[in-house]
Amino acid sequence: MLQNLERLDLLIAHYVSGSLPEPAHVLVGSHLEMQPSAEKLVGVLERYAGDALQAIPPVPLSDRERLLAEIFASAPPPEPRARIFEKSRFPASLRAYVGTDLADIGWKMKLPGLRHHVIEKSEDVETSLLWVRPGRALPQHSHHGLELTLVLGGEFHDHRGNFGEGDVSVADEMLDHRPIAGKREPCLCFCVLFAPIALSGSTLRLLGDIIGL
Repeated sequence: MLQNLERLDLLIAHYVSGSLPEPAHVLVGSHLEMQPSAEKLVGVLERYAGDALQAIPPVPLSDRERLLAEIFASAPPPEPRARIFEKSRFPASLRAYVGTDLADIGWKMKLPGLRHHVIEKSEDVETSLLWVRPGRALPQHSHHGLELTLVLGGEFHDHRGNFGEGDVSVADEMLDHRPIAGKREPCLCFCVLFAPIALSGSTLRLLGDIIGL
């Protein structure tokens, strides 16, 4: 999964710079909560950013008093990242974004053995939670743009390898895959989709995957 890890490192860099759209920011922040070892990269990038700011010559501020007043009137910074909620299995970042606990999610059946809950949907992005029964394969598909998937519980695998709790799958136009949930327990994921997917592969296998065989 070297290519996927390289893309994830790039996402973390954008997370540190504050340039990610909110859903992607929530996903990466949740990944960092679930995998504290990844926070080491965040610390390194934040130090580099701090050093870069220190190297920039100071520039006089115009309207200094107004700017200071706006800063002091702004919302306080977020609390330090907490670990996963025991009840919800949601990281704090995702819990705040979804606005409810896992036990209170209103699941809808998407396909046999596959449930989903849409959190946000617009022309630009769709975010959702997916629940996949153990061993179920999702229909093979390609991507017309970026899709980010954070594993919250269980695991899934495709030709790239295995993705377990806290792992992030980065999919784009170069990827055509058939994710399969692990056999030991259901796979629970948080997905951020920036472009539609397209079904692919053989018609016979697609039919089997759609009905959950």
